[in-house]
Amino acid sequence: MHQLAAPAFAEIEIKKSRFLGQLYPLHSRAEARQTLDGLRRAHPGAVHVCWALICAGESGLDDDGEPSGTAAKPMYNVLVHKDVTNVLAVVVRYWGGIKLGAGGLTRAYGQAISEAFKQAQLIAVESRREASLEVAYADESQARHWLDKYQAQILEVSYAQQTCIRYSVKDKDAAALTADLITALKGQVHFSDDTAQA
Repeated sequence: MHQLAAPAFAEIEIKKSRFLGQLYPLHSRAEARQTLDGLRRAHPGAVHVCWALICAGESGLDDDGEPSGTAAKPMYNVLVHKDVTNVLAVVVRYWGGIKLGAGGLTRAYGQAISEAFKQAQLIAVESRREASLEVAYADESQARHWLDKYQAQILEVSYAQQTCIRYSVKDKDAAALTADLITALKGQVHFSDDTAQA
């Protein structure tokens, strides 16, 4: 599984229609809506702004007025074939005056996104694990030191009888971080809530 390192763009022309293929890295449907709103404002003369989104639990497709299945579905198929996640694929179409037919549209939308992928830099997605730890107040700074060392992301900190830190760490580092924390804190640390996530 991969994701985009940065947005990527390509333009193709078929029978005088221009297809602007665009790829954006993002992490939610809300981000996708903002991007799409911006694109519609930036391209007021476009006849269609079609999109396909693959994002954890928030995927979606929209043909934006093109015949059903001729725009978003071929774009989505390219995303699936490229094994990417957290990506919004958009094709902005400017009408050229010549009808392409269903087959022509399907090829054009898929090709626009394929061309954009030729400009894209992909990075591997590393799965992460969420966990919580509890330590004495006096040990919080030492726990934070080890979390920083393993580039763990602190998600939440709460204070009750002890300091509770909820964090996210790369799967490959989880066991080593746990072992180092136990050693450094002489066993005075409690872990819970391990769940894997992408």
